[in-house]
Amino acid sequence: MPVNEKGNRSVQSAEPAPPTRRDARAAATRARILSRAGRLFYARGLLATGVDAIAAELGISKRTLYNHFPSKDALVLAYLEASARPAEESDAPALDQILAAFDRLAEAVDRGRFRGCPFVNAVTELGPDHPAAAVARRFKAARRDRLTALLARAGARTPESLGPRIALLFEGAMATALVSGDADGVRAARQDAQDLIASHMPRASPGAP
Repeated sequence: MPVNEKGNRSVQSAEPAPPTRRDARAAATRARILSRAGRLFYARGLLATGVDAIAAELGISKRTLYNHFPSKDALVLAYLEASARPAEESDAPALDQILAAFDRLAEAVDRGRFRGCPFVNAVTELGPDHPAAAVARRFKAARRDRLTALLARAGARTPESLGPRIALLFEGAMATALVSGDADGVRAARQDAQDLIASHMPRASPGAP
């Protein structure tokens, strides 16, 4: 340990070592496993997608997979946590951001890419007591909070009660789209959301320009 001028031992803050090439390769492999597994989980289902299928899809051994994710449950949780990452902050008007979520959902349905909400799917398959359910609940709460914050920014009245109502419209749109296979219900829910938000916006006073 270094000694200062008075002969006392000095304490230096330890700086993290820079990542090595091995670290970078491990991180890249982990990201590739998570990405491919996520696509398989979403397309085929969590229970129907085994570790053998994921390893075969990636062209790696199960041992390599387990080096990065010690169990299938760990991989499932990592997939859901990655799916739950918040959207990047945007400078777009708050109301445009809310309605854009419905537009993205409609586009995914139109292109045949929608297989339901991954968080609802996880709870349906694994049950409400599985750790995945806690991730799902946090994500749904975070989405309600974000909608509430956007509505407050837009100046809507009672955003704390309006946010959950818009979230319910979106949840219903997803469920309807999954069953029907088309985006008509999503577009109807978008219009309902737009009308509901408009009814909560401040009205101009008589004679105001």
